[in-house]
Amino acid sequence: MTRKIALITGASRGLGRSAAKHLAAQGVDIIGTYRSQADDAQQLAHEIEAQGGRALMLQLDVSDSSSFAAFAERVAVGLRETFAAERFDFLINNAGIGIHAAFSETTEQQFDELMNIQLKGPFFLTQRLLPLMVDGGRIINVSTGLARFSLPGYSAYAAMKGGVEVWTRYLAKELGPRGISVNVLAPGAIETDFGHGVVRDNAEVNAFIAGNTALGRVGLPDDIGAAFALLLSDAGRWINGQRIEASGGMFL
Repeated sequence: MTRKIALITGASRGLGRSAAKHLAAQGVDIIGTYRSQADDAQQLAHEIEAQGGRALMLQLDVSDSSSFAAFAERVAVGLRETFAAERFDFLINNAGIGIHAAFSETTEQQFDELMNIQLKGPFFLTQRLLPLMVDGGRIINVSTGLARFSLPGYSAYAAMKGGVEVWTRYLAKELGPRGISVNVLAPGAIETDFGHGVVRDNAEVNAFIAGNTALGRVGLPDDIGAAFALLLSDAGRWINGQRIEASGGMFL
């Protein structure tokens, strides 16, 4: 049976790394991207290969859409040379950053950085990679619980993710003729280094979130990696155009 291949942006750390490990455990081969953490990315590749999988790590700055054509060419070469394949099956648009700033203090530079990484980047990267995807493949775009509930300081970040959620529905409609499903996975607050590790390292913030979550704790990267794997398993084949929040029940 031919192994499936997933391309995950931002795979060197956090949620992307967890997604790669969970999918690899299900027998999915991995193409991961990293921006600057080459050593972490290669360590992930070694871990996947040690468990019998195949992995290829490629450098990519998702904020630089002018680099996407060359990146797609590297993916095509990597598919042939590493996986003996012409197409990949799954795309997870995960790479991102967090900027915390009150609306009144948000700068145009911060806004543009968020736009390029969170919305423009996934939009045009997906466009560029679609010719390399199999018909019947699946795309998961990553959003945030902050697109449903509001906490001060995240207006620009959440606005970009709101755009991602609308775009996802349009993408699902337009790619339907190819049998490609497109969904949003929206994590709640997770203990990672995202946003300078505020959820993980600030005990007051951690306790506040746990106290407002139905399951009584803050999420862990493994919680989200497992959710990615669930959506991309055979059991998720009929889910399309949906927003799935994995937050343990934050602010219900």
